[in-house]
Amino acid sequence: MSGWTIEALDWNDPEGAALRAAQRAELDARYGSEDHEPGTVPSAADIDLFLVARDGGGAGAALACGALRRLDAGSAEVKRMYVAPQARGTGVAAAVLRALEAAAVERGWTTLRLETGHRQPDAERFYRRQGYRPIPLFGAYVGSAISVCYERVLV
Repeated sequence: MSGWTIEALDWNDPEGAALRAAQRAELDARYGSEDHEPGTVPSAADIDLFLVARDGGGAGAALACGALRRLDAGSAEVKRMYVAPQARGTGVAAAVLRALEAAAVERGWTTLRLETGHRQPDAERFYRRQGYRPIPLFGAYVGSAISVCYERVLV
């Protein structure tokens, strides 16, 4: 399946919010609690770009999302990568990640970092396949017992 479009939406867009709520519910179940996000929760005030992939050339259902939050002049953090269960394995996650990377380069950011959790081996495999390498915990994740961090230099 590759009949999707990727578009930038406002962080508060209802379809994007629904994808993030589904991600949150999935992670709550996986971790057995709501306490699985070290650091500052992303918001409209600190997200620089929020992308949503839609099925069917832009008119269909929202399938996946991802965001960028600037860390410093040369780097950003990937936030809220999520793919709806029915779209997993289609390549849409990689497409959203590539679109985020292209947007980062356009903004002059040369490095992307991210945090995932130790109970998300599927996410860890995905990021490794996409060229991200494990790094020491950074920023708000330093000292977290559940965080695993990755980085990719883009240029």
